[in-house]
Amino acid sequence: MQPFKPKVKAPAPELLQSMQAVLQNNHLTTVCEAAACPNRAECYSRGSATFMILGDVCTRACSFCNVKTGQGQKVDVEEPLRLARAIQELDLKYVVITSVDRDDLKDYGAGHFAACVRSIKEHNPEIKIELLTPDFRNNKASLNAVIASDTHKLAHNQETVRRLSKSVRPQSDYERSLKVLEYYAKNSDKIIKSSLMVGLGEREDELRESMRELLDVGVSELTIGQYLQPTPKHHRVEKYYDAQFFEDLKAEAYAMGFQAVASGILVRSSYFAEEL
Repeated sequence: MQPFKPKVKAPAPELLQSMQAVLQNNHLTTVCEAAACPNRAECYSRGSATFMILGDVCTRACSFCNVKTGQGQKVDVEEPLRLARAIQELDLKYVVITSVDRDDLKDYGAGHFAACVRSIKEHNPEIKIELLTPDFRNNKASLNAVIASDTHKLAHNQETVRRLSKSVRPQSDYERSLKVLEYYAKNSDKIIKSSLMVGLGEREDELRESMRELLDVGVSELTIGQYLQPTPKHHRVEKYYDAQFFEDLKAEAYAMGFQAVASGILVRSSYFAEEL
């Protein structure tokens, strides 16, 4: 299989440098920088960024993910304030807050999500916040904590089709993710969003089945992108799809009833989050 070489516009160095300086000064992590996302300069220029809270060590070990695995780090109680100040300094208009899985914490990190939202809103009252959360083990108290926060959108990624879920996300559960999304939809008035990757070995009929299942539990916004293998140790890419496939899938998703869809080779779960 030939290596995939996507062509993207080179990031503006001045924009990246200024963003990186603020992040370093406030000891913060963005998914954009950690993953060297090719879209990050484009998002920054639109006043949007995705921050990762609760450290950079995950208690789970998904086969597609390049985040470190191990014992979760001590919760930094000063992080919400530093996050709010950095967002204010960067004059961001829309932020996505996500995290590693924290199965070592009693509330799985939900309280820290809520604390970050409170702090951000206190310093940036007009900003829109999207929370891209773990499944919190479907703990209702944790789900209620993020539902009660002043957010614009709640998201949780299904990632792949039912058949592949256990091998791709061995410590997660396909059905549990559906239940989390359904609980968000039934118990809040927020926009509900999810994301799927392709190229992991799924069949197209399985992909469409997952799309319908997400729609049935109340997901109204969907992103679909090509999986790219971070290192040789990670889940291999079974197939590369062309641009037309993603355009066709986008049309199908709208025909199914999704209200907003981003589908493309380099689309990630937070891609153009503020415009969906």
